[in-house]
Amino acid sequence: MFANIIVQFFLKGGPIMWPILGCAFVTVAVVGERLFWWAREGTRRDPVKMEQLLPPLEKGDVEGARKIAEGSEDPVIRMIYHGLSHVHSSLEGAFQLAAGIELERAGRFLTVMDTLVTLAPLLGLLGTVTGLMRAFLNVGSAELSVVAVTGGIGEALIATACGLGIAIVALIPYNYFSGRVARLQFELETAATNVELMIAATKQNK
Repeated sequence: MFANIIVQFFLKGGPIMWPILGCAFVTVAVVGERLFWWAREGTRRDPVKMEQLLPPLEKGDVEGARKIAEGSEDPVIRMIYHGLSHVHSSLEGAFQLAAGIELERAGRFLTVMDTLVTLAPLLGLLGTVTGLMRAFLNVGSAELSVVAVTGGIGEALIATACGLGIAIVALIPYNYFSGRVARLQFELETAATNVELMIAATKQNK
């Protein structure tokens, strides 16, 4: 019964409601996938192993630190492992490459969500315009039908409400996920800088 109500609601909203419905499905799918991804990523963080990495690095034992970092699913430790594996070639370049890969994974679908935040209200506005046009065309017809006029106005209001609703639902998670990506970027940059400084300090002391 609920599904039938939803179908009738979208049918009354006019043809523009179908792309709006598509935006709604994409929004739910993307937000759900990102929530699951970040929840899973949170369980992979390993602050204990991160602390274990520091003593070998402070002593200049790069190979020992690399072995500790090997196999970790923590994104920061993965970046450190990748950098330590290329310490004799280009440590900074290896850190940048590994950090870029981690940030690309974390920022997946953010562009889609950003597009939905902009697209959904525009589709709603388009539905508003077409609905009002339909209402005014019926006003100017020879046989004035109240039902036809109110139907056009209803189409306009439904499209506007749905477009704004989707934008609101997408905007809050988009800002949240963007903040998480920014936080991860800060952690990656901080960890890379600390490792570079520790390795440089041990080289100077030798």
